[in-house]
Amino acid sequence: MIRDDIKAATVTAMKARDSVRLGTLRLISAALKNKDIELRTGTPPADDDMLVADVLTKMAKQRRESIDMYVTGNRPELADAERAELTVIEGFLPQRMAAAEATAVIGALIEELGATGAKDMGRVMAALKARFAGQIEMSGASAMVKAALG
Repeated sequence: MIRDDIKAATVTAMKARDSVRLGTLRLISAALKNKDIELRTGTPPADDDMLVADVLTKMAKQRRESIDMYVTGNRPELADAERAELTVIEGFLPQRMAAAEATAVIGALIEELGATGAKDMGRVMAALKARFAGQIEMSGASAMVKAALG
């Protein structure tokens, strides 16, 4: 489980006195705890690793946006700090699929669901996110699904 890996990495970072890694791991733990609290009122997810991957994906996206803003604002020291955090976060994300593999998965999913046109795009995207969260870039997958259905 990814949560166990994060806890083990936190202990290792504490022992190594790696303050940047430790700070990022604590941010990840806090974000996961917030998500757990948020889900207490709703239905719990079927797969905990998918929940963790979703949280990590959002954190990585936030870091990328911050890096762009800091570079634009001529703040390289802050951009470097965000890059260091992004490196730690991406270390726990599942491996991303290559474009060819993602296209094959999307084609198989469309065939499995019997999707025929643009009206089925929401259903395909929901199934794709449920099965492959964190493994496929959803913005790119949206364009692939649209092309496959169009």
